[in-house]
Amino acid sequence: MDVTHRKITKIAREVGKFTARTIKAGGVGTAEFDLIHVIRKNPGITQAEICRILGADKGAVAKQTANLEAKGYLCRKENPADGRSQLIFPTEQAQNLKDSKAHIETEFYDWLLAPLNEVEKAEFARLLDVLYQRCKVESKEGFPNMTKRIEACDGHEIR
Repeated sequence: MDVTHRKITKIAREVGKFTARTIKAGGVGTAEFDLIHVIRKNPGITQAEICRILGADKGAVAKQTANLEAKGYLCRKENPADGRSQLIFPTEQAQNLKDSKAHIETEFYDWLLAPLNEVEKAEFARLLDVLYQRCKVESKEGFPNMTKRIEACDGHEIR
């Protein structure tokens, strides 16, 4: 039984909805933000690599990349290893967008935690960090424990 009732997921979803709505008002949709994130993490990436990482269609990535370049979030440079492709880099505006998203999320979480006193906030943050560190280790190891748990569930097939 899930004693959390998936409330971590539900809170994150609501924060995500608000953040996406706020960023979209500035002219960047969620798919575009995801693309910018990939490029920020992999400066000098090709469109083909972006497609592979995002699992996205070549045409959709080409359109998004062109739109984001026109908006000033990305720039292209010739690929010295392959004259047929270009390398894509984030601009300073892309970094500012990331900072803006982090600021929006921080403000939301500050508002959310306002009813708690400082001792409660500190204890909540400590416990949350315990869970976060456990999650991070599991992810870096390729999710072996979760894979075993899911595989052990009789009658529950993941689709």
